[in-house]
Amino acid sequence: MNFCTGRLFALTLLAAASLPLAGAPKKGEHAAAGTPVLWRDPVDVASRNLIYGPGGEKDQPHDPFVFVKEDLHGTNPKFVIKDAAGVKWKLKLGIEARPETAASRIIWAAGYFADEEYFVPDLIIRGVPQNLHRGEKYVEPDGYTHNARLKRYVEGEEKFGSWKWKDNPFVGTREFNGLRVMMALINNWDLKDANNTIYDYDGERVYLVSDLGSSFGTTGFGMTLAESKGNLESYTNSKFIQKVAPPVIDFFGPGPPAFDHIIQPGNFKSRFAMEWIGKGIPIDDARWIGHILARLSPQQIQDAFGAAGFSPKEVAGFSAAIEGRIAELNKL
Repeated sequence: MNFCTGRLFALTLLAAASLPLAGAPKKGEHAAAGTPVLWRDPVDVASRNLIYGPGGEKDQPHDPFVFVKEDLHGTNPKFVIKDAAGVKWKLKLGIEARPETAASRIIWAAGYFADEEYFVPDLIIRGVPQNLHRGEKYVEPDGYTHNARLKRYVEGEEKFGSWKWKDNPFVGTREFNGLRVMMALINNWDLKDANNTIYDYDGERVYLVSDLGSSFGTTGFGMTLAESKGNLESYTNSKFIQKVAPPVIDFFGPGPPAFDHIIQPGNFKSRFAMEWIGKGIPIDDARWIGHILARLSPQQIQDAFGAAGFSPKEVAGFSAAIEGRIAELNKL
């Protein structure tokens, strides 16, 4: 299971046709310069399996699972666990588990890198401590838990660092602008630089958005978390394209936070500072990524949401909304 200049643009396109483990660095390679890579041509989009995503069927986790430690980073409760094969996984519980799993598949299908993530509706974790720092409400006394997203740790994996939306090797390229469109497509509003990761892998420096949990809800931080992430009603009622003013296009996402969040001035201001990511994107670049996404079948899109544990009604609703947005891009 498993995440410029003209010269840099050319280097990204000269990369090999496939990367075995998206975002998987090898020990000791982080000191090397590495070729920056953001996107790789998915070639036969229609053949991509969105049930299993980047890791494929072969890398999915296998029980029994054993507790290793808590991960106290971020806002959602997370544990590190090991499966029957000794593979380590980062288990995320709570409201982000479903939307993140679905988003990783849609992003990967378009040629961007994504972590190897799987949604597990029910599992038992052995050896869970009685007193957890957080997440106790999600874990029953026998270690039984529900609706978890598992992200695979690749052996030897080392995170190089994070990257900034305003300062990276791809600014101005078609691939970077396509990624901005993808964030608007899935309504990912939590575009903090800290949610972006760089891995070194086999002579390449791979850039990806590693936290996609704030997707498929409102375009900005809504009144509640429940409406902001993985909420079908919020997503289908939100708007996608804000303005077309050739040669550029503006999207509604990422949007401003709900006014209630003004009680947290720092957070409120930082959310407004992210709005530019969905604005002023060349229409040609938006059309380019739309043409790639149009090669996905309705069944593939449904598979992405089905693999994330959404109900049949939600699968149908989210899929129809995504298809509608792709059609909008292809009408530009």
